[in-house]
Amino acid sequence: MKSFYLTDTGKVRDHNEDSVIIVKNNEGNYLLAVADGMGGHSCGEVASSLVIKYLSHHFQERFYKMDKEQAIVFINEAIEEVNNMIFKYQIEHEESKGMGTTLVMAILTKDYLLMANIGDSSGFIEKNGILHKITYDHTLVNLLVSAGELTEEEAKNHPRKNVLMKALGANNPIEADIFDCDMNIDGIFLCSDGVTNMLEKEQIEKVLNEELDIEDKIVKLVHKCNNRGGLDNISMAYLIMNEEGETK
Repeated sequence: MKSFYLTDTGKVRDHNEDSVIIVKNNEGNYLLAVADGMGGHSCGEVASSLVIKYLSHHFQERFYKMDKEQAIVFINEAIEEVNNMIFKYQIEHEESKGMGTTLVMAILTKDYLLMANIGDSSGFIEKNGILHKITYDHTLVNLLVSAGELTEEEAKNHPRKNVLMKALGANNPIEADIFDCDMNIDGIFLCSDGVTNMLEKEQIEKVLNEELDIEDKIVKLVHKCNNRGGLDNISMAYLIMNEEGETK
């Protein structure tokens, strides 16, 4: 395996509210996660950081000898716990009212690949040079598209395209969508909407298919997002299967 993750403030925001991580535990299992915080006054940064730090520590400490069903329970319990942590933080810090975060995560073992999401950060698998989106965005416009009230094209430029229907810190109780993914793949790619709002899927694919080191591919994608305006924070986590080496 070879992996790399990166986050960038972008060209417009004055601080970065995204958090991202890739970790491998002692059993050789991988956790990838991207969280896109919201709330302003650095509170979004607090929310996303709480989630990523907890997941990273919890995964390295607790995720051992779990079959797929146990892993699903692990994901659900971890999400419930971090959601409670965010609500508790809001109670204890008056200025943080309204803070929250999206989350997209993947757990990869030798036997299975699970992906989970809340909000509009995206999870893809890569196969034969093509990205396949696994996750479903929990947004108002996606709900309207599903109901037949908007077309996909209309949704792209809708004035309320970033209105979330679900986020950690906003809904309690909360439940993530969890996906059991094909293992016959070439890679896993997670990103915040600061990437997908700036670049079409085909533009991301083109860079990932170039003859570059994994680090250079992700850096190039950050540059492309910024060249198109960098309207939001930009975060990606990318893992290539069956390649030796590991970078961060």
